[in-house]
Amino acid sequence: MTAHLISVIGNSPGVGKSTVCRAVAEWLTGTGASVDHFEEADILTRPAFRPVADEFADGAGAVRPETLVACTRSYVAESLRAGHDHLVTDALLPFIPSLVAWGHSEDAIAHVVEELARAVDPFQVTVVYVRDDPETALRRAIEREGDAWGDWYVRKLADSPGTRDVHDLASAADHLRRESDLTCRLLAQSPWRLLTVDVSTLSAPEAAAHTRRRLTMILGRSAVTAAEG
Repeated sequence: MTAHLISVIGNSPGVGKSTVCRAVAEWLTGTGASVDHFEEADILTRPAFRPVADEFADGAGAVRPETLVACTRSYVAESLRAGHDHLVTDALLPFIPSLVAWGHSEDAIAHVVEELARAVDPFQVTVVYVRDDPETALRRAIEREGDAWGDWYVRKLADSPGTRDVHDLASAADHLRRESDLTCRLLAQSPWRLLTVDVSTLSAPEAAAHTRRRLTMILGRSAVTAAEG
């Protein structure tokens, strides 16, 4: 049986990425598969990613790309030993928003994606890219989290080397559009499957159901197909 890593990422806060990721993990767990659901905050607490947490906490506010690759390799090895059928990760691979914010060039990020592709072997990778208009999604996030969150998000981008041109919500949305274009270019060059989920006209349950149907075709497992029924 082939092991799969399903990386759920979003092009903006507020697109419902974590909701989709959680739904995928619960669905696959319900088929009887061994599933590891790697939530976004887990990167600071998982043993395999301890070096990431240590580097981030040392005051630099950034992590070396080689540390991200090494920790990903450790996580994959740990998961193989545990016998997991599926790894379902929230905002893990391929770290593009962080690498952009830390000031890395497109060529440098492309190299990191190539290294990550080697690090996750022998897992087959599908990237679920949840997308909406960034300004619409950001306003949704602010409605959910409050105005203080919006101020914090703009300030976080403005204070990062690669995103210092951000100064308000509109410029944050412009940055996210450029980052989305970059993400699509880099993923198109990778060996990974890309499943794009446009949520602009979908409710959260509809987005989860759409993702589940598409993944059923990609994974091609009889147990998953049976669960769909």
